[in-house]
Formats: sequence, C-alpha cells, structure tokens
Amino acid sequence: MRTDRLVAVLLLLQRREQVTAAEVAQELEVSERTARRDLDALAMAGVPVYSVQGRGGGWRLVGGARTDLSGLTASEARALFLVAGPASAATPTVKAALRKLVHALPEPFRVQAEAAAGALVTDPRRWGSDRIEHRPPRFLDELQDAVIRGVQVRLGYVDRNGAETERTVHPLGIVAKGPSWYLVSGTEAGRRTFRIDRVSSAEPTGDPVHRPEDFDLAESWREIADEVDRRRTPLEIQAVCTPHGIGILRMALGARLDVGGATSDGRIEVVIRGHNEYMLAGELSGLVEWLEVTGPAGVRDHLASIGNALVERYG
Repeated sequence: MRTDRLVAVLLLLQRREQVTAAEVAQELEVSERTARRDLDALAMAGVPVYSVQGRGGGWRLVGGARTDLSGLTASEARALFLVAGPASAATPTVKAALRKLVHALPEPFRVQAEAAAGALVTDPRRWGSDRIEHRPPRFLDELQDAVIRGVQVRLGYVDRNGAETERTVHPLGIVAKGPSWYLVSGTEAGRRTFRIDRVSSAEPTGDPVHRPEDFDLAESWREIADEVDRRRTPLEIQAVCTPHGIGILRMALGARLDVGGATSDGRIEVVIRGHNEYMLAGELSGLVEWLEVTGPAGVRDHLASIGNALVERYG
C-alpha cells in the first residue's frame, strides 16, 4: 500500500507546481504525519523533491522533473490505455497502475488516453451462449509478483481429481489462454504448467528462482500448447478434399486440419486430428460432399454405418 501511495504522491507533485503535506493527506486520505513521512521517503529514495519553508511553502520537484513518458507518440499512448478500460481483461492492479500513469502523460495526449480507457469492450461470449463471468484467479497477482521478482513459491495445488499437493516451484512466466491463466514453472520433476485457478495457496520463499539462460516464455508455451493439442487429439486420419471445400474444412476444423499437396485428380490431401474414431466420423459425416476419408479403416467403417442409419431413418 505504501508503494502505491508514493507513486500517487509523485504523480500529484507532477500535476501541481507545489503541494503541502495537508493537501497530500487530503488527496490520499491519510494523516498529515503519514503524508510528511511519504514525502521524506521520496527524497530519501532519490526522487528530486525538496521542501520550501515558511508561509506559502510546500514540496516541489527540482526543475519540475517528470516521469519520462514524453517519448510516447499519441497513438502509442492511446494503445497503452485501451487495456485499462472497465471491461478489459487486465487485472485490477494493471488498471489502477495505468490510470495513475495517465497523469504523467504530456498534456496533449492525456484527454485521448483517458477516452481510450473507456473505448473498448471485450465480450468473450459467442452468440447464443449464456453469459460467462471470467474473473482473474485468486493468486494471480501474487504469482505475477513472484515471476517479476524472481523468487521461488511454496505452491498449494488441487488437480483435476480434487487431490491437493504442495511443492516448491520456480515461477518462470504466466500465460493467459482464453479465459484461463497458467503458471509455467521449474520443479524438481522438470518444467511444469499449473492452472492458476487451481492454486490453493502461494507463499514466496524469498529464495531466488533458477531460470535457464535460454528460457523463452513464448517458445516454451508453444511447445506446451502443441503437446496438449497432441494429447487432446491423438487420432490422425488421412483424406482428400475438393479445392473449393478446403475453406469449409478450415472453418469447421481450425488448427486440427493440416493441408498437403494436390493429387493427380486435382483434389487436396489433408490430415485431420480428432479424439477418437467414432466422434471424428460423426463430425466429418456432414462434409462428405467435399471430403473423402482414405484411412484409417475404422473411421471409414463408422462413416458407412452413419450413412446407413441416415438412409434408414430418412430415406
């Protein structure tokens, strides 16, 4: 809380040429004694702030010093504050920090930055779906702080079966995947990923994180996501598709579709991933106008069975 106050005092000094301890106390809703301690703390921390004694005195920044955000362009400032709007996916801490920083922007950018903060709404629902409230998980801020400070965490975790364990992890990064948040960590058993909404406790140990020199969070997450996709869709089928049907397959199957080369009759070779033969056959049965499955045989048998059942019922 004191760090937040010190940032607020600094921004207050930047907005005004001079402030008194009484004005700081009123603005931050603290006692004058606390306000004086915060002003002294800024000076001790190296911020160029000094006091003017006597009647009409107060506290000032040396030379009108300001937080250096003057390098931002107008479009960069607008883009930055789009993420701080009331309906954005940013955490409350991020929103609060950006709302404070808006006061350090050059005057010509400030109005547009404040407008940008209320200009964007993110609605995660698909049309026709129920309303879904996605709140940041309980320990997100604590784990973000551990990643940034580079300290190990004693982590309580509940797995998908409800079993709770506790272990010490080395937080390496945090990833948002759709509405879910994940912690990528080093553990005694190697690199592991934890869903943050399943974290039951997070206690920093103060010990430094052992971070591999070649670790790259984006690359690590790509490897994790690819592995998860392979586990979720272990079955691969081979098929050929008419050229004008490729777009339809892309819309229906997304990343589970791999497009190959053309065959001698002008059709396109494709590989499609799925969970099991029966479910994949049911999914592809509505695409027979464009698609011919060539293997494995089990999927072809299921397609034939589905076709016979459709003819029997609707023929």
